[in-house]
Amino acid sequence: MIKSYNKKKLICGIDEAGRGALAGPVTISAVILPKSYHNEKIKDSKRLTKKKRLELFNDIVNVAIDFSIVNIDVQTIDKINILESTFLGMNQCINELKIIPDIYLIDGNKFKSEKEINYKCVVGGDNIYQSIAAASILAKVSRDMKMKNLNYFYPKFSFNEHKGYGTKKHIQAINKYGLSPIHRLSFKLKEKQLSLKI
Repeated sequence: MIKSYNKKKLICGIDEAGRGALAGPVTISAVILPKSYHNEKIKDSKRLTKKKRLELFNDIVNVAIDFSIVNIDVQTIDKINILESTFLGMNQCINELKIIPDIYLIDGNKFKSEKEINYKCVVGGDNIYQSIAAASILAKVSRDMKMKNLNYFYPKFSFNEHKGYGTKKHIQAINKYGLSPIHRLSFKLKEKQLSLKI
């Protein structure tokens, strides 16, 4: 069962969505839930249906003491790389929070903080801690909505379906139409095209 971590401490969970996508932003979220709050339906966004994610997104936004959501655009990703972009987004999320928690729980194995804070990196944290799972849901739903909106500008790529990830249909569209302005050039997509069987 997923943990609330410690009912005596105010916890902020932080997670991202879109780190491995070939196009679009990487989206980061930070969530502070009430100490006594527990919702057994909250789990890693990848283990939820689209409908359930949307329902939980609204529940989390309504119950959270504080939350923030940040998109780091493709131009920044290409300039400083995806890992540094993820760190940048995490720090921006922390800075946007109005409340300072007792500890920040960050999904993954590394983080570079811009200031002195109490944090802990947790590998697979979105399957362990409720606050990180909540952040994964906010990040995933927000990014999916962003990619759906971007699909209006670049309909040939069907971003509303695969959300920028390297599916067969996406690779076929890249081969046919070339790269769009929201593709990540730093991911060396031409080499990826050649290595993927379609």
